Amino acid sequence: MIAGRGPSPALVLLLIARLPDTSLTTALAAGGRQFFGWGQDRHMQADLYDALTTNTRATGQWRGKAPKIPEYPRPQAPKKAPGKRGGSVAELYQHFSRR
Repeated sequence: MIAGRGPSPALVLLLIARLPDTSLTTALAAGGRQFFGWGQDRHMQADLYDALTTNTRATGQWRGKAPKIPEYPRPQAPKKAPGKRGGSVAELYQHFSRR
């Protein structure tokens, strides 16, 4: 709300909560752009694929060693450097005040 105009914050939060789980906003909240399109149904399909391949490996009548079947590729969250904290208030101000 800027200068008393615009939608109320409660309405904005309500609209954000109603976004589909495959939206870009939800993907960015989950960790990055690589999660875009990965809703609950896609995660369940990937889990089902992995369960079927595990069952195939376990129950197959292999001659010798069972083949390695690759897992379904999933998006990975970016790794953060261990022990690295956010910058100081001055650094944050400089970062956001750049043009």
